[in-house]
Amino acid sequence: MLVITEHPLDPTEIMEWVRGPECGAVVTFLGTVRAHSHGRQVLHLEYEAYQEMALRQLQQVGEELRARWGVSRVALCHRVGRLEIGQISLVVAVASPHRAEAFAAASYAVDRIKEIVPIWKKEVWADGEAWVESA
Repeated sequence: MLVITEHPLDPTEIMEWVRGPECGAVVTFLGTVRAHSHGRQVLHLEYEAYQEMALRQLQQVGEELRARWGVSRVALCHRVGRLEIGQISLVVAVASPHRAEAFAAASYAVDRIKEIVPIWKKEVWADGEAWVESA
């Protein structure tokens, strides 16, 4: 499951999609909008993506997870548009026969998405705004 959407992400639905009878482990990571960044109060975030390329890069991440950890099912889902404090911006869900592989693959996926997927984040504060590197 590879998704880039302006609609809210449902982590329960995504987690259920990756579950399977061959899997003994499901690891789900939620990235959420935090209220403070580098000592500044964040009002909201705005995400933009080069959608076609971003989906291709998400597919590459999924393929890397399968090749390296043999995970059974992967969901990589990212929100774009305006997100308020506390909203979910990223859901990574990985199902695997064993927990060690599921944890390792999920952690790698989060880092790899930030590294290669063309999605940009703008922080908006009371006194300004700036495009920032994802953190």
